[in-house]
Amino acid sequence: MGVEVGQAGRRERKKAATRALILRAAQELFLERGFDAVSVREIADRADVSPTTVFAHFPQKEALLFFEEVEQRERLVAAVRDRPAGSSISEALKAHYRAEFVAMWSGPDGALRRRIMALMEATPALQDYASRMWTRHEDALAAAITEELGRPEPSDEIRIYARFALQIQLLVTSADDPMLDAGFRLLDQGWSRYHPGPAGVSSGAGQAQDG
Repeated sequence: MGVEVGQAGRRERKKAATRALILRAAQELFLERGFDAVSVREIADRADVSPTTVFAHFPQKEALLFFEEVEQRERLVAAVRDRPAGSSISEALKAHYRAEFVAMWSGPDGALRRRIMALMEATPALQDYASRMWTRHEDALAAAITEELGRPEPSDEIRIYARFALQIQLLVTSADDPMLDAGFRLLDQGWSRYHPGPAGVSSGAGQAQDG
């Protein structure tokens, strides 16, 4: 039993090391020459693996720059599901976004991440992949909120809330950016606070908040 566990551990370490080599090779090549100018075979050659091995770890070339997609989605859902008692969904998401920014930009890889973000913003194929990724995050967030509110399926309000809550993160540039508070304040309190409708009637259709 102990031998089998040890062998499994070695296999996992070897897989992790191979994955790290592929990621480093891909990042180096993409930053040197641009995303579109680099082939998967070139990445494989630099990492000293086969193209088949690259695809075994990353289903498509774009995934080499969005390798944390699943983990990001899991952390997003956990922020809602595991929030402190008495904390609203918006408060939990704000705290999660701030923590993500601190971890992403203030760590030792902050400069590298900024270069990769600039590459993503300049590459249409990566922008398209990111758009699809955020749609997947939106579905996961809406499902988590629906479960938290004890509803059988997401309402229109929940879907709208999930979409715009994620968009807030895309507008914010740092952990202390006032846009973060402003975005959730608008979601929670509605536009009518700033621009009431005729005769003061609010046009809000409801909130996805749980208080």
